[in-house]
Amino acid sequence: MNATTSCPTARQAGLYFGPNLFGQVLSFSTLMRDEAKSIARGLQRRDPDLLDRLIEQYQYRLFRYLMYVTGDKARAEDFFQETWIRVLERGHQYDGKSKFEAWLFAIARHLVIDWQRTKKAQSLDALTDPGQENPLQIANEIEPSPLHQVLAQETEENVQSSLQRIPAIYREVLVLRFQEELQIEEMAGVLSIPVSTVKSRLYRGLDALRGALQKGAA
Repeated sequence: MNATTSCPTARQAGLYFGPNLFGQVLSFSTLMRDEAKSIARGLQRRDPDLLDRLIEQYQYRLFRYLMYVTGDKARAEDFFQETWIRVLERGHQYDGKSKFEAWLFAIARHLVIDWQRTKKAQSLDALTDPGQENPLQIANEIEPSPLHQVLAQETEENVQSSLQRIPAIYREVLVLRFQEELQIEEMAGVLSIPVSTVKSRLYRGLDALRGALQKGAA
C-alpha cells in the first residue's frame, strides 16, 4: 500500500476529458450493483485479498483526487495511506447500495476536511454558494457538454494550470463529475450537500474555469 508507486506522471496527473466523458453516464447497472454487493461482503469479512485488489484498482484515481483537492503531493500521500486504513477499519459500514468509489472518495474527503479544521483554515464547504437561478443542465449525447465547450480550444497544460487557480470547492466538483464520472446524486453523497448545490457548484465551477483559462491566455 504505497502511494509513491502510484503517483501520477506529469501526463497522468492532468485531467483527461476524452469524448466518452460527454455523453450520458450509465445508471448503476445490475452488474455494477452485484459487484458492489460482493465488495461489501468482502469488506465485512476484512478479506485481505479483496483490499489488495481494491487498492490496485482504485489507487490512481484516489491519489489523483487527493492531489487535486490538497494541491500537495506529500499531503496527498498521507491521506492516501490513511484512507485505505479507514476502509479496512470501517468496511462494515459499506452496504453495497452505491458505487464503492463514491464511498471511498467520501472517506478521503472527510480526512481532508478534518485536517483543514485542525489548521483552523477554511474547509471545502466553508464558502457560501448562493442559489443559482439557472442550474447546470447535464448534456445529452447530441449536444456538447458545457465543459466540452469551455475546453474545446484549450491544451491539457492550460487546463491543469487553470484548475489550480479556481476555488477548491469548484475544482473538486469538476474533478468528480468529469474526471471520475460520478453522477450528480453520487456527488451529493460524497460531498454531503443537496443535489441542487452540486449543480450550482458545477455551473459556477465551469464559469470559474472559463475565467481562469481566459486570464491564462492573456
